[in-house]
Amino acid sequence: MRSQPPFLPVSLKEGKALGIDQFDIILVTGDAYVDHPSFGTALIGRVLWDAGFSVGIIAQPDWKTDRDVTALGKPRLFFGISSGNVDSMVNNLTPNLKRRSSDVYSPGGVPRRPDRATIVYANRVHGAYPDVPIVIGGIEASLRRFAHYDYWQDRVRQSILADAPATLLVYGMGERQMVEIARRLDVGEPARSLRDIRGTAYTLDIAEWRTARPEGIVEIPGFTEVSSDKAAYARAFTVHYREQDPVRGRPVVQPHPKTVIVQNPPPLPLTTAELDHIYELPFSRRAHPSYQKPVPALEPVQFSVVSHRGCFGSCSFCALTHHQGRIIQSRSIESIVREVTRMVAMPDFKGIVQDVGGPTANMYAMECGRWEKAGACPDKSCTPACKTLKTSHRRLTELMEKVSEVPGVKKVFVSSGIRYDLVLVDDPGSNYLSQLCDRHVSGHLKVAPEHASPKVTVAMNKPDVAVFDRFHDLFEELQQGKRKRQYLVPYFMSGHPGCTIGDMIELAEYIRDRQLYTEQVQDFTPTPMSVSTCMYYTGVNPFTHEPMYVPKDREKKIQRALMQYREPGNRTLVLEGLRIAGRSDLIGSGKKCLVAGDGHGDGVPSRSFVRRK
Repeated sequence: MRSQPPFLPVSLKEGKALGIDQFDIILVTGDAYVDHPSFGTALIGRVLWDAGFSVGIIAQPDWKTDRDVTALGKPRLFFGISSGNVDSMVNNLTPNLKRRSSDVYSPGGVPRRPDRATIVYANRVHGAYPDVPIVIGGIEASLRRFAHYDYWQDRVRQSILADAPATLLVYGMGERQMVEIARRLDVGEPARSLRDIRGTAYTLDIAEWRTARPEGIVEIPGFTEVSSDKAAYARAFTVHYREQDPVRGRPVVQPHPKTVIVQNPPPLPLTTAELDHIYELPFSRRAHPSYQKPVPALEPVQFSVVSHRGCFGSCSFCALTHHQGRIIQSRSIESIVREVTRMVAMPDFKGIVQDVGGPTANMYAMECGRWEKAGACPDKSCTPACKTLKTSHRRLTELMEKVSEVPGVKKVFVSSGIRYDLVLVDDPGSNYLSQLCDRHVSGHLKVAPEHASPKVTVAMNKPDVAVFDRFHDLFEELQQGKRKRQYLVPYFMSGHPGCTIGDMIELAEYIRDRQLYTEQVQDFTPTPMSVSTCMYYTGVNPFTHEPMYVPKDREKKIQRALMQYREPGNRTLVLEGLRIAGRSDLIGSGKKCLVAGDGHGDGVPSRSFVRRK
């Protein structure tokens, strides 16, 4: 087994210094190379190196020439290509389709990745080395593995496998898949024969599909049908969504005009021992020393710790169900303590553990007795009301205590968001929220109620706002007697399917009455493979077939402005929204008013909207 270097090589010179004449695998990424476990390329690279393979990294190549993609030569086994930690379209463009001026995953914040980076990189690599297998992965490939609605082009696009010259697509967290691919190619198996690996998708020729269909598959409406029929799109989404469980999921097939996409069942959850091993690999937690400017995305996570994977919240606007899954996979307390102990010895460590968490910080060590043998329930979400879901925070409070006791650690913070509904049903003996507020929150605690309107929270699959109110009151009780009080930082969302201007006014009044801060706001962006995106495109709830109101265009701007009605720059849009909704009672100087009048009286709506169906 090769010993792990301080950094994985990014040049032939660095490779030769390690005794490498030809890399086994070359990873291409749209991010700068940061050797940190929260950066996907570094994580996969370290895991492959640990498995005995030499790995070179090409970070943010110039996609307009072959120079960068050929800089490390031809790999012996395959190229692995990813857009980076984020979907390149989300990274490059705002919800209003304006191009972003910065990229936190680039040195100095300078944008360097192309739109649809995975396809662009794959085409460039394939042009230079047409005989080398290409494996695509990461969030962009993972969530575009079937035909999907593309917000930026306002149309349904083919699976990314139909557009990119790739042999395999790895979806979800890909450590196990990537190692198996490497090992099987290493012993001489043809790349096109690797069709039985969980957590991967591949293509079939039309002729083979017609004559030798795989057994046990679930076929969903094909690209031609879903791109022209929204009802078919909703049906296809519902079927593949329900096959995303690693225990009961079946292969899913979707025909395309020139190929057929086959998704194998999701990978089985990693064991605690496997997670421990991965996260204890010797990451330097620094950007590659060749960079002259810092990579902004590193600073807030440099000394953070991943405690678990997965999230059973199943929020409609989040695609995590398709990527990490609903089953919680937790590390051991001992492993996390060892990782923090190693961090303490690093020269840049100042005594602060910035975060201990995962997709939802307080789901650590939570489990359901059904998960191992039956998987997550296909017909309902995991909620605190379920009697088989174990929601105690005792293991989490023990974890935080043990990390805090590591010599050299001054403070341990929780920066990941928490699910407040789980806090309310916690085992009383754990004292989680009290411990959190006393020791692990600097001044602000992040929570995400998202909305106040009951029908909108139902569409979002979020708890009713009354649940947040109970949590808010409990949090305020814990502030009594504190020398320095803390504040909740609630995340709210505008423009979600099912949300009208009237619903946003309801949210604005709620924010006013509860005296909440609204710095953390988000305008809904339809990203691939979320339930909400299916709602946005089709105008229906894919599970109930219930029609959904879909705000678009200028109305989305008005909805966002209403959420931040205190901002002077939003005044014109807030006035417009209030008049459209017939809520001129909220215009003026009264205590309940959201905005001052403009001297034109209540008037009539300055604009009207046609509801899109």
